[in-house]
Amino acid sequence: MAPDPRDSLTSRVHAELRAGLLHGRLRPGQRLKIRELASAMGVSETPVREAVMQLVREGGLELRPASAIRVVRLSLSDYLELRRIRMLLEGLAAEEAARRATPPAVAALAEDHAALEAAEASGEWQPAIEANFRFHHGLWRLAGMPNLLGILEGIWLRNGPLLNLLYPDAKPSYLGRHRHLDILDGLRARDAEHTRAAMHADLVEGGRGLLRRLEELEATESRCA
Repeated sequence: MAPDPRDSLTSRVHAELRAGLLHGRLRPGQRLKIRELASAMGVSETPVREAVMQLVREGGLELRPASAIRVVRLSLSDYLELRRIRMLLEGLAAEEAARRATPPAVAALAEDHAALEAAEASGEWQPAIEANFRFHHGLWRLAGMPNLLGILEGIWLRNGPLLNLLYPDAKPSYLGRHRHLDILDGLRARDAEHTRAAMHADLVEGGRGLLRRLEELEATESRCA
């Protein structure tokens, strides 16, 4: 049977939208319109609709009443639950990455972290979000566990857009140095325990401002309800 060209279009649209979620280019609660997406991507509405429904099944988008499609917006409880799961799974990825770390791989992660710091210093929030994702994603890949990588990417489909709430009012801050630097030290030493602990600290300390922001938003919405 000849391949259906529509399948390749659907795959391309899915990949572009998925990247938008992972890299935080789409904001939580943002409404997506099939017709506008199709026009922007230069395709018909059918592959866009199919790609969108696939991402609905994957948990990155949601279908609201009256066929409204929106980027998933995590509640405070959702965020805390996913953070607990991430601590377990990203901790495992950190351990395995430390055992497999090579100087070139660590150097690549260090470049991603340097890009993150430079973007934050210049107030370029979108590049900062993308550099942070590249750092974490690079560590997951370094772990060499493709099934774990797929699970973490699935979680990040929902978590990535939320990182837009970090800037400018909830920029990550740490009790000491940036925890990415501790992760890099653990990788260089091939110390699995140190790298896992540094990852846990990054998720907790780096997300304090986001947690506070979510609490403020839910309190405001509760008063207005």
